[in-house]
Amino acid sequence: MSFSPVPLYLFRNLTDISPEFLGEIGVKLLMLDLDNTIAAYSEQSLAKSIALWSERVVGCGVRLFIVSNNARNKRVETFAKALSVGYAAGASKPSPKVVLRTIEEFGFKQDESALVGDQIFADALAANRAGIISIIVRPRRFTNPLLVIRYALEMPFRAMCGNKMFR
Repeated sequence: MSFSPVPLYLFRNLTDISPEFLGEIGVKLLMLDLDNTIAAYSEQSLAKSIALWSERVVGCGVRLFIVSNNARNKRVETFAKALSVGYAAGASKPSPKVVLRTIEEFGFKQDESALVGDQIFADALAANRAGIISIIVRPRRFTNPLLVIRYALEMPFRAMCGNKMFR
């Protein structure tokens, strides 16, 4: 368990994480943050690009599951249904409890599990504390000044990531 906020991998977008890459690093369970990772805060439906990406990933044998801090169960459920995956709302990341419980419930090992999100201090830290692969993507959309400030505060930790997977 690490208390480091530095992610193991950094991608521009969720859809840049290929099934081949996940296979290379041994990921069988990919947990996904919802807000600003799968969908921007203002989006109410699943983007076609995310749906197609999900089909490719699941088609290669990776199980997807949404782990969201969003306590609005209806929003999380809407996106989980659109992706045909399970979910946990109100996860309280950076606490690793829900992440570890999900891994255990599905019978996976920590070294074959990963968490993808857009926030260093929630998603990367939760993954690292759980002892799993941490993957950070750029936020889908900056909808308010507070998000821009938070992103600026996270930049040093993004810069420290040694595995920037930009094309």
